Order: sequence, then structure tokens, then C-alpha cells
Amino acid sequence: MRAAGRDDAPALHRLSRVFARTGELRERTVAEYARDAADFLLAESAPGRIEGCAGLRIHAAPEGRDPGRTAVVYNFCVAAASQGRGVGTALLTTLLAEAAARSAATVFAATSGDAALFLRHGFTVADVSAAWPAGLAPRPGSRVLSRAL
Repeated sequence: MRAAGRDDAPALHRLSRVFARTGELRERTVAEYARDAADFLLAESAPGRIEGCAGLRIHAAPEGRDPGRTAVVYNFCVAAASQGRGVGTALLTTLLAEAAARSAATVFAATSGDAALFLRHGFTVADVSAAWPAGLAPRPGSRVLSRAL
């Protein structure tokens, strides 16, 4: 596992684009990945060979809501050839530790898949209107999940 840098933007785009084409992820440009590179964690099997990635963004608590910061896991994807080999688990456990280290009280994720990985790690279905950070609209058809830290 390693933090992404701006130079990783083309590789992030290539890996994520496969999932964006099927509607599982939002389409993002290389420039967007470069801009947000500091959010991303990469799983590599060898230098330059990215097997998975995910972003983590921390948000302040909404006005009038419970205190504590909120973290959002986004753009979570694992290359098809690496699925079922622990890459997703490694990404998620590392992101949860990072969210806790950055004082997040709750972590959210939205998925159009079966959510099995998130559910195995203590996430539950969340009430979007009650807690999802303002300005972040989950993809239509996605399930929003949350986990307290």
C-alpha cells in the first residue's frame, strides 16, 4: 500500500475507467485524479502495477449535527484479476485506520455492488438524508453505508 501522487493520475484513471464504463464508478478525468491524488491509496503488486485504489476524504461535521468529522471512501476499485485476493480488504482496513487517525467519527461509502466487503468490516446501511456530507450525491441506485469509528 502507498499513497498516490500526481504522477499516478493516468494509472488511477486507467484502472477506474473500467468501472466507470459499467456505471459502478463516476467518470473522472486524469486531471481530476491529479488534483485529488492526495486522497488516494494504491495497492501495488509491483512498482507501477496498481491492483486497486480508493480515495478517502475527510469532512467537518455538518452544522447542527453531532460533533465529529466524517470520512467518505470513494472511487473504491480492485482490478478484476486481483479480486478475491485480499486487495480490497487491505485497502479498506488501511483507509479505516487513516480515517481514525484523522479523527473521523463516522466513515461513509456508497456502492452499486453487493457491499459484502463493507458489511464484513462493520458497515451498515445508512440514512443518506441524516448523515451524508452535503455536496456529495451518491450515484443513483447506490447503497450508502456507514460505520462508526
